[in-house]
Amino acid sequence: MINIKIDVEVNAPIDKVWAAWTNETDITNWNFASEDWSCPKATNNLAVGEKFNYRMEAKDGSMGFDFIGEYKKIEKNKLIEYVLEDNRKVSVIFSSNGENSKIEEVFEAEDENSSEMQRQGWQAILFNFKKHVESK
Repeated sequence: MINIKIDVEVNAPIDKVWAAWTNETDITNWNFASEDWSCPKATNNLAVGEKFNYRMEAKDGSMGFDFIGEYKKIEKNKLIEYVLEDNRKVSVIFSSNGENSKIEEVFEAEDENSSEMQRQGWQAILFNFKKHVESK
């Protein structure tokens, strides 16, 4: 299994970053890789053993899927670990140096798409997250 690592610096304090990462309304505003996609619905039960489900759809209605995972470890403002429905593991590490924050994601690649395509897609979502948080 190949691990892919991506990261982004966000010009916002860690509390604001954590809130935008975990709040269902915020998630629907940033959780897509390009402007021709959307996240019309997000449910997030942020507790170990609980699940999240983010609906991702092409705006033209041609494609869509549910991004579902189960939380394995949560440390507020520091770490979220979860397992996707296909048993791939994901770690999201949050760090701060005061007014700025960093998010690092490490995820196991799937076999359907190239590692580079997956890295680019997940990185695009992280950039969208940064844009969303910094515009609030």
